[in-house]
Amino acid sequence: MMYLIGVALFALVILISVSLHEAGHMLTAKAFGMKVTKYFVGFGPTLWSFKRGETEYGLKGIPLGGFCKIVGMTPQDDDVDPADEPRAMWRFPLWKRTVVMSAGSVTHFLLAIVTLWLAAMFIGLPNPELAKPQPAYVKITDCVIVGATANRDCIPGDPASPAKQAGLQDDDKITAINGVPVATYNDLVNEIRKLPAGSQATVNYQRGGADQQVNVNLASVQRPPVDNPEGPVSAVSALGVQGPIPPPGVPVMVKYNAVEAVPATADYTGNLAVGTVQSLQRIPQKIPALWDAVTGEPRDADTPISVVGASRLGGEAVEHSAWEIFVLLFVSLNFFIGVFNLLPLLPLDGGHIAISWFERARSWVAARLGKPDPGRVDYYKLMPVTYVVILIGGAFTLLTITADIINPITLF
Repeated sequence: MMYLIGVALFALVILISVSLHEAGHMLTAKAFGMKVTKYFVGFGPTLWSFKRGETEYGLKGIPLGGFCKIVGMTPQDDDVDPADEPRAMWRFPLWKRTVVMSAGSVTHFLLAIVTLWLAAMFIGLPNPELAKPQPAYVKITDCVIVGATANRDCIPGDPASPAKQAGLQDDDKITAINGVPVATYNDLVNEIRKLPAGSQATVNYQRGGADQQVNVNLASVQRPPVDNPEGPVSAVSALGVQGPIPPPGVPVMVKYNAVEAVPATADYTGNLAVGTVQSLQRIPQKIPALWDAVTGEPRDADTPISVVGASRLGGEAVEHSAWEIFVLLFVSLNFFIGVFNLLPLLPLDGGHIAISWFERARSWVAARLGKPDPGRVDYYKLMPVTYVVILIGGAFTLLTITADIINPITLF
């Protein structure tokens, strides 16, 4: 029951954030004097609406987003009343159009930042100390994944964890492999990978402050190079541990007061921005793994998720009272949507912004060369490209939703 409540709650907060995205467009457009005729939450048939001033507000039957109608978004809009021509969006200065079109993404960024600031005070943010290289404290897995897709749960047929068979336990601190000291978890992985696949290793470790030693028969698995996760796979050794994990007594989450929460939020936001860009860059490389998940292969935990998948993760978080995961998932998704909408592709907001700035640059160059102003871009000529983007985006969305329904990523 709590799982279903969590799924519905996460879907609701995402719907609210998308509605606020459209409200950002509407409010900035109205502030500049543009005419906004409609603002609706959802799509499809109208369930309820009312008109205030020149704008109709309402609720549609399919709660999958929202929209607002700004008169004259492009010069080719053919439904502009002659009386509204002076207020058509395309007639306004470039900077005002840029503000209006970017207001949706800015709304997502503000939602994410404000939520992070509140979370820093009341829930806590991930301990930044744990982002630094940590000693090789480990968690013992139940199995090792032989194939290159290591980010999945154990399934019948997976070999047992060598570390578990040898008697290693959670929170053991690995200090050396075959006499070679390991200061961090990355050092541990590198030393294990240097050994012949499936060989034996002498593992030195600390448990309860006492130094101990054990011989482990390592597993042979297929992995890409440590420094190139997308590189070619080869046979390497595996110990059957996960890490890095926090040293005993070190908190995973840290709370701040209102003042301390400001730099903590800024640091987390910066890391989130870098991570979001990297995630966008990896999407094409992850499509084969998504298809594999749809066709019955184990789901790679590093593959993209849809709003459906995010809602399911939100449901798991609520079911296990892991509200910090729920909140950080909401923050990450808002940041991702904000960045994605600024990509310079139609019909995204970033596509409209890019065209506006292209028009300005083209006019500037023409003026410097003494040529006539080439005027506005003809959006009709861009429709084939727009349709291709919509087709690719729709296919990718369908693929992620399908994977999230039949083979979802799980947290617990």
